[in-house]
Amino acid sequence: MDDPALSPEERKAVIRHFLDNYKTFGYRFCNVCARALTDTATRYLNRNTRIEGLENLADVHGGVIVTSNHFSPLDNTAVRQAMNRAGYRRLFMVSQETNLAMKGWIGFLMNHEDIIPLAGNPTYLRKYFGPMLHERLAQGHAVLIYPEQEMWFHYRKPRPPKRSAYYYAAVNHVPVVSCFVEIRDLPGKENDQFHKTCYVMHILPPVYPDPAQSDRENSEEMMEQDYRQKVAAYEQAYGKKLTYEFDVTDIAGWIPPEPES
Repeated sequence: MDDPALSPEERKAVIRHFLDNYKTFGYRFCNVCARALTDTATRYLNRNTRIEGLENLADVHGGVIVTSNHFSPLDNTAVRQAMNRAGYRRLFMVSQETNLAMKGWIGFLMNHEDIIPLAGNPTYLRKYFGPMLHERLAQGHAVLIYPEQEMWFHYRKPRPPKRSAYYYAAVNHVPVVSCFVEIRDLPGKENDQFHKTCYVMHILPPVYPDPAQSDRENSEEMMEQDYRQKVAAYEQAYGKKLTYEFDVTDIAGWIPPEPES
């Protein structure tokens, strides 16, 4: 609810500021500090997180695009923990450019952590975003792209993905590391609205582009396969078929307000 609301000119300004700074010495120094903070937070926040399916990455090497369901500003730490366990020292994240305007320590991390800003400007996508993403993949890093596009807070269900993550995987000839985060309720309250929760990170079979197909064909088939895997993981984790009829239990740990008398 408190995300920055920027005008088109303000969006361009935060992108220009990022591009002007991200190859400077000051950025590199702050990046080391931001990564140290993130790694510490990752270990603390995921001290109870279980990781299942690491064996699916035994034959995966080099650059990869990681996809996962998106339900919390901190769920990327579970992905980071899993990819660290798989041997990836750094996890880059694609994040919309408005997040660069956040304030405080979150704003510091958004501007100096391993972020690849995403903007809707076609020139920026072609001239900057695509090359930045390609460079990170060519260096052998993992890049997290949330294909659901938006965060739905504490929402347990996987949502139908958008095609872009799979398009960039196809264009760069890299696999998609398919993930699904299960949310389990714990005893005790986090606050008046939510019980405590913990995560189970499910690493699913990787999805590969087919060199005999076009980038568009690959992106569509990879998207469909990834979604099928996430749906199957949801159904196995929660023991029920996926539907999009809403139930209060779809919001993990939620304590609904008492109805007014």
